[in-house]
Amino acid sequence: MNQNYLIAVIDDDQHIRNLVEAYLRKEGYRTVGLGTAEEGWEMWRTNPPDMWVLDIMLPGMDGFELCRRIRAEAEVPIIMISAKDSEVDKILGLELGSDDYMVKPFSPRELIARIKRQLNRWYKFNHVEGNARIAAASPELSNGRLQLMLEERRVFWNGGEVEMTNKEFEMLKVFVEHPNRAVTRDELLTSVWGDDYFGSDRAVDHLIKRLRKKVEQLPIEAIWGHGYRMRADGEESSI
Repeated sequence: MNQNYLIAVIDDDQHIRNLVEAYLRKEGYRTVGLGTAEEGWEMWRTNPPDMWVLDIMLPGMDGFELCRRIRAEAEVPIIMISAKDSEVDKILGLELGSDDYMVKPFSPRELIARIKRQLNRWYKFNHVEGNARIAAASPELSNGRLQLMLEERRVFWNGGEVEMTNKEFEMLKVFVEHPNRAVTRDELLTSVWGDDYFGSDRAVDHLIKRLRKKVEQLPIEAIWGHGYRMRADGEESSI
């Protein structure tokens, strides 16, 4: 199965780029090595890969901006690599949508293990678990003005369709299935990212922000120190 995956490696250090690509090809993956985020963005538009290994510090556009652009359109796996090991940089990378973050210097074998993990989870979610969930579920879920078409994976608000990524759709599904229930960040992480996710729970907050930008009147409210709750649409907020 590995040979079916195309992985883009973006790093302005040619030695690191070549080393990562060599390990990936040894494992049977196809690779493309790029030195700038601009080249990566062009590739995303013309021949999008199945996964990104993305350096942060790049000439011109940085890795954060490329990650933000890609994540605004799709949930393709992204692993960020950087010489920066501060907590702020790690949290920013995760908030922008990266699935993992590794600090240079790193073990190529560990990177390969993390790549395999992300690809396996992504493949299962999109081709196995997702199909099983859809087959077992009713074709439609709704909460007042919010409507989810499960088989088509489409979202409508007040009659108009709203484009959603896979993770945004899955989070809305959790809330619509449990109206008025307080859902913890850990529960949301497990439901949306999987039970093997080990990143920051700030990823939940970032995804909520994205949902609120797309639907300003979405009845999701924060519960301090706990998580979030979606009111049954039409009820007044208690906050």
